[in-house]
Amino acid sequence: MRAPCPCGRTGPKVQVLALDDCCGPLHAGQAAPDAERLMRSRYSAFVLGDVPYLLATWHSSQRPAELTLESGGQWLGLEIKHQRVTGADTAEVEFVARFRVGGKAVRQHERSRFVREDGRWFYVDGDVL
Repeated sequence: MRAPCPCGRTGPKVQVLALDDCCGPLHAGQAAPDAERLMRSRYSAFVLGDVPYLLATWHSSQRPAELTLESGGQWLGLEIKHQRVTGADTAEVEFVARFRVGGKAVRQHERSRFVREDGRWFYVDGDVL
């Protein structure tokens, strides 16, 4: 059995897609077709600890010099609340990511902004809601 994608995206039969059929190709270098798919792939990268992917998909205007992920966290799920195109090459995705760290449940509700440059989507920044 192939590993399910951490982002929870489902296919036509309402089954969670395999990582190889969902975020895996994006992690391997394929361009995300839209901001939502980039958001999902970034969530999966957090789950998988793929720091190089997270940095590569962060817009250069906001990208930190380095990124250290908190260890010991358990990711519990992603819910896309809303997505909208805000311009020819800009979009927003509102999501809720749930995880547990140090025995405490955390709910990250954010509206993230994305920009497309040279055919590739990048995370710019977001507002915690």
